[in-house]
Amino acid sequence: MKTLSPVAMIRKLVRFDTTSRESNLALIEFARDWLDGFGIKSELVFDATRRKANLFATIGPEDKPGILLSGHSDVVPVDGQDWHSEPFTAIEKDDRLYARGSSDMKSFIAVALALVPDFVAATLKTPIHLGITYDEEIGCLGVRPLIAALAKRQVKPRLCIIGEPTMMQPVIANKGKHSYACRVRGHESHSALAHVGVNAVETAAEIVAHLKAMARQRRKDGPFDADFTPPYSTIHVGTIQGGTALNIVPRDCRFEFEIRDLPGDDAGAVRAEIERFARGLLPEMRAVSGDTAIEFDELNVTPPLSTAPDAEIAQLAQALSGANATGKVSYTTEGGLYQQGGIPTVICGPGSIEQAHRPDEFIALDQVKQCEAFVQRLLERCAR
Repeated sequence: MKTLSPVAMIRKLVRFDTTSRESNLALIEFARDWLDGFGIKSELVFDATRRKANLFATIGPEDKPGILLSGHSDVVPVDGQDWHSEPFTAIEKDDRLYARGSSDMKSFIAVALALVPDFVAATLKTPIHLGITYDEEIGCLGVRPLIAALAKRQVKPRLCIIGEPTMMQPVIANKGKHSYACRVRGHESHSALAHVGVNAVETAAEIVAHLKAMARQRRKDGPFDADFTPPYSTIHVGTIQGGTALNIVPRDCRFEFEIRDLPGDDAGAVRAEIERFARGLLPEMRAVSGDTAIEFDELNVTPPLSTAPDAEIAQLAQALSGANATGKVSYTTEGGLYQQGGIPTVICGPGSIEQAHRPDEFIALDQVKQCEAFVQRLLERCAR
């Protein structure tokens, strides 16, 4: 079968519009067919709609646990962004490739796929597994059924490297993400008779203000981990909707908030505290109308990643990258879920997170070369 260089493979992958709202099957089927051309069978794990799928493949002995190279196939939208080139066509300029997904994170997947012929030719003693997931950008949704499928296998990966953009520096920890919706139901009235109404927007505002006070407290008192930026857990309100007209006391208000928690911090305690505060508002509301309510819905929970610096996977990533130290990042990855599934994990991939999600996203060609060298060194270790 014809081979492709890593750069040529990046060009192939970015042409697939795998924005999270779209299907990723065209990319997954391309990867499946590419692997099949070298005699490698893939397992596809579909979502409920069968419009999206994860891919898992093993190169080398199937009766031994190996090293999983994992990456997500989905990308964020380009809507409303000021691109200077076609986002889904890689443009090379000034030793960079510009395209959506070039940094976050199709370049890592492309390097792994491009080196499949080398994996096959090497007669690996320790297998290299490939994992491509869907819907990471909207809550790390796809990796969850993949991890569940791996748990049922007699042999599952022993270690995992996720190729999120870290400038090829090993990252051993990332913050988690807990997101919630709060729905306030008040009691509608004419604004001239506000005393017989219950203002859902004002009640929601009290809860939002308390969340802000909690955020300030964490900024002031911690807990802290100086290796993160910022070095404390953050609490953030992202959206709010409520009311119909200025002269109507609003009945409904809804807002969404998130907690980006440090490893070891208790995000559950944050939710419990805000719910206690909300319950304290109910007596005043129900003194006016008994059908008022405040309800919380869990939207997504993705745990933080925390790998010890002396763990085998951390030491391996340092050796493969040549880095003298490991780092920690504040964005959330699939790493905490792999770790929760019993697979020790680190993050290490080409490109910069500063380029992710932005117009004119790019990957430096030097980063692609560093990633290729990293994976080649892994190949050499797995062939011993």
